[in-house]
Amino acid sequence: MLRINRENLRNSHEGPWLLLDLTMLGLLLLNLLFLLFDGLYGTAFVQDTLSSWSPTFVSFYEPIHRNFILVDLIFITIFLSEFFLRWAVAIKRKEHLRWYFFPFLRWYDLVGCIPLGGTRIFRFLRIFSILYRLHKHQIIDLNQTALYRFIAFYYDVFVEELSDRIVVKVLSDAQQDIAAGSPLIEDITQNVLAPRRPVISNWLSSMVNHFGQSINDSKHGDVIRRHVKDSVGKAVRENAQVSTLSYVPVVGKTIENTLESAVTDIVTASIVNLLADLEAKDIEEFFAHGLKDFTVAEENLEDEFLLVVNECIEAIKGHVSQQRWKSHLIEKQQQKQANKAANIVDDTDVKAP
Repeated sequence: MLRINRENLRNSHEGPWLLLDLTMLGLLLLNLLFLLFDGLYGTAFVQDTLSSWSPTFVSFYEPIHRNFILVDLIFITIFLSEFFLRWAVAIKRKEHLRWYFFPFLRWYDLVGCIPLGGTRIFRFLRIFSILYRLHKHQIIDLNQTALYRFIAFYYDVFVEELSDRIVVKVLSDAQQDIAAGSPLIEDITQNVLAPRRPVISNWLSSMVNHFGQSINDSKHGDVIRRHVKDSVGKAVRENAQVSTLSYVPVVGKTIENTLESAVTDIVTASIVNLLADLEAKDIEEFFAHGLKDFTVAEENLEDEFLLVVNECIEAIKGHVSQQRWKSHLIEKQQQKQANKAANIVDDTDVKAP
């Protein structure tokens, strides 16, 4: 049920204009009902029926029907007067960037004022615009009306069904391209990554240099240096030639520890220098010459990657194809049944002695 919030109407600074909207809404409904009745009156069936029921009414209305265009012009004059008044106010308030924008934004008002059968239908749009303004200023609440909920629900159903089918069609076409041997990886490499090779090389170079500086830092690189030391130390101790140094009398163990420490420092320094000195041109040269020849394993990996992409697309299609509006209807029906069952239980408790 559409209710008018009189308090918001009184408190609104647009009160006179909103009252004008309500007046114009009433006139529009009256005009549309008048148009509908006159259109039906033009049929022989309605004229014969009214002639048999009330000849007096037919004698009264017949001159109006013959000159209906003049009656409609009275409404059109009122509608155009209201239109030009709002246009003048919009110019004074500078509501739009240009003074002539108003008639383009409210084109349906002008078209609806043309006294032709095909253009009068646009007067319905005028009703919707008035209702929207009243809803915007919280004079009425369209969200609480059954008609609005009905239209909104089936609009969402239409948009969901249409968009789901479009998305599924696009994804299916992508799957067909992949299945037909579309060089997806090559296209990405040549058309997406290759033009951005200098940017990617600079980014990788800066990241590697920063990582090398972090290892060399006494505070932040301690964990990595300790890990390198443990790994190198383990490798040195497990080396057969180095392990024989422990058999040297007196200084054998010392030589082994010194060698282990020296090798650890050399490896750590080599890693730091390798990372810190790596430049963008070195990475770009690696991209240019080191990624050309693919082995069988790499080609199999590419095929496996395409299969993963295809399975991901199939999963997305399955998710998109789910009709969520049906789930919403089922949930609403279950909620109604639960409320009905709760009401029955309450009535039983009340009637119980």
